[in-house]
Amino acid sequence: MAGPLYVPVLPTRPHAVGAYSRLRPEAQNALTPVWNLPPRPGLAPAELAAKIRKDVAVVSRVQRYRPAWLDAPFAGEDEISVLAELMPEASAFALLRPVTGPGRPEAQQAAALAAARNAGDGLGIRVRVPGEWDGRTGDEVRHLLERADPVVRVDLLLDLGAVRADRPDAGKEALRALDSLVPLAPWRIVAVLSGGFPHVTADVLDNGLCELPRTERNMWQEIAAGGRAYQGLLSYGDYGIQPAEAISLPPRSGGGGPSWGFLRYTLDGAFVLGRMLASGDGRDAHNRASAREFLEYPGFRGPAASSGESWLRDCAHGIGRGGTGNFRTWLWVGNVQHMTYAVREP
Repeated sequence: MAGPLYVPVLPTRPHAVGAYSRLRPEAQNALTPVWNLPPRPGLAPAELAAKIRKDVAVVSRVQRYRPAWLDAPFAGEDEISVLAELMPEASAFALLRPVTGPGRPEAQQAAALAAARNAGDGLGIRVRVPGEWDGRTGDEVRHLLERADPVVRVDLLLDLGAVRADRPDAGKEALRALDSLVPLAPWRIVAVLSGGFPHVTADVLDNGLCELPRTERNMWQEIAAGGRAYQGLLSYGDYGIQPAEAISLPPRSGGGGPSWGFLRYTLDGAFVLGRMLASGDGRDAHNRASAREFLEYPGFRGPAASSGESWLRDCAHGIGRGGTGNFRTWLWVGNVQHMTYAVREP
């Protein structure tokens, strides 16, 4: 059975949760997210448990009865014990499938296996390939599968991490990994995850809107052209409109931050970026002018495409009370248009 059309890797943060909630039902039905709890080093166990429960409750509320995976890939050793206690509780919410993977601490693996056995909706095996494929990883996955309850359905989440221009062989490495991993189990879903969104500096946006290549999309097309028998099993996944490394960062506390941000727009082969001002004189006029540039850009899909595009129209023309947004707004707008487009891409 074919998996979802699209698997976005999302942080359990307000902008991503808000974006998912703003998707139209047909888009929500066509994708299955991997929700990622952020690392929270240094918190007392009770405080950490409270924050995890809050994240899980918020995600469960927007997921309703749609399935998703729940992972904490960057949890530190001091967080593992709290997560191990809460994983069965989290898996009981909605249809949040626990995730583990090779190389993770034994306590985390054991907790995920137990939660999957008790919850009954499956287990995600997230296999990270940040560089060259190492065949020993396949052996680790095999041993992990041997420990899983035979009745538990398993999903393969092949995670290439950041795939930018400095990884021209990422497609070949993905195929090597898939050739090794796909035969190991009757996978329910096989998703290939990668992040091509760039790190953006102020000088990139000096001359108005700019295009930067979607290198993760190029890699996916290389995989599709590989002619493997398992091609029909694969689902496309990405890290959306933030760099792949963003999910590894602890939540920021307090105010501050730069005086500028940017809007993102997704085309088939490129991300389009435009500077927005977070403060200063002329902020609203500048931001509305930037939004108008998006409306006039070749490939803009029109305000009916999603709530992301309709926000751009409203911002450009000063419609409604939404103003010109802030960092969180620009992130949810980018996420909504990107996820909506991703489920429709050829």
